[in-house]
Amino acid sequence: MVAKHTLGRIKILIVMIGVWLSFGTLAQDVGWLQYKQRFLLSDGRIVDTGNNHISHSEGQGFAMLLAVYNNDQAAFDSIWQWTKANLYREDIGLFSWRYQPGQPDPIADKNNATDGDIFIAWALLEGGKQWDVTAYRDASAEIQKSLLRHTLVSYAGYQVMLPGVNGFKQNDFVIVNPSYFVFPAWEAFYQDTNLLVWKNLSDDSLALLKKMMFGKQQLATDWVSLQADGQVTPANGWPARFGFDAVRIPLYIHWYQMSNPTLSPYVSFWRGFDRRSAPAWIDVLSGQRSEYNQSQGMRAVRDLVVGDSGPLVNRLDPDEDYYSASLHLLAYWSQRNLFLR
Repeated sequence: MVAKHTLGRIKILIVMIGVWLSFGTLAQDVGWLQYKQRFLLSDGRIVDTGNNHISHSEGQGFAMLLAVYNNDQAAFDSIWQWTKANLYREDIGLFSWRYQPGQPDPIADKNNATDGDIFIAWALLEGGKQWDVTAYRDASAEIQKSLLRHTLVSYAGYQVMLPGVNGFKQNDFVIVNPSYFVFPAWEAFYQDTNLLVWKNLSDDSLALLKKMMFGKQQLATDWVSLQADGQVTPANGWPARFGFDAVRIPLYIHWYQMSNPTLSPYVSFWRGFDRRSAPAWIDVLSGQRSEYNQSQGMRAVRDLVVGDSGPLVNRLDPDEDYYSASLHLLAYWSQRNLFLR
C-alpha cells in the first residue's frame, strides 16, 4: 500500500513538473513578444526607448541572447545582420558602442563597449550551438580573439578586461566598469575553447570585486579606478554610486555562481529595504540615495539575488523601458537556465 501511495505521489510530481515546464514555455513567448514589439525595429535595430531611441552594442547583444533563449532564429539573424552591417569595426574586430539615428554621422564615437562585444560573442556562440550554424560560432570565435587582443591587459597583478579599446588605460591607473564583468559569458567561452585566460579573467575579476567594497554598505560602484599598486577606489569623473550600471554586477555573479560569497553585500543591502522601496542608486561615500525607487528590471535583479524569485515572471509591465525590460528578462532567463541545468 505504501509503495502504491509513493508511486502515486511520484506520478503527480511528474505531471506537476510537466505543467510547470509547459507554463514556462508559454510565458517565455509573452515576455519576448512584448520585448520585440516595443524595442525591435523591422531592420533588426534595438531602440533604447529611455534614451532618445538610440541603439547600443549592449542592446543588440542582450536581444540576440534573448532570441536564442526563445528559439527565435529569425529575430536573432535580423538583429545580428543589422549589428554587423552598422556597428562592426573591421580594424579591431569589435563593435562601435552607440548608434544615433538622424545624425549626419550616426556613429560619431567609434569606440567600443566591451560588455556589448561580450554579449554579441556569447549570443553567437549559444545560437551556433542551438541551431547548428557554424558561421555563428566562427563569428563568436573571432570576436573572442579580438576581445583578448584589444581589451585584455595585465595590470597590478590582475588580468583585467578594459571597458573599451580607447580611453581607459592611464600611466598609473586603469578605469574598469565592474558591470562589464560578464562572468557567465566568460565561463561559456572557457568551456568552448579551454583557454585558461577566460577562467583566469573570471578569477581575477572576482578577486577585484572583493576589494571593491566601498562605504558603509560595502558595495562596488559603477566605475572604479585600479591603481598600479593594486588599490581600488571609486573612479574620478563619475558619481560614486552603486546604481544603474552596477546593478548588473550581482546579476552576473549569481548567473555564474549563485552561492558565491561576493554576493553577500548586495543581498544585505537589498534586504535592508522593503521589496518595492529599494532606491535606484546610492552614493557609497556620502550615503545619499536616489529619491526614486528601482525600476521593475532592477527589482527583478534584486529578487533573483536575494532569493525572492516568486515575483520573477517573464511578462513585462506596461511602462518598462528598454533597459528595465532587458534587465527583467535577463534576470528571468538566468534563473530559468539555472533550474534547467
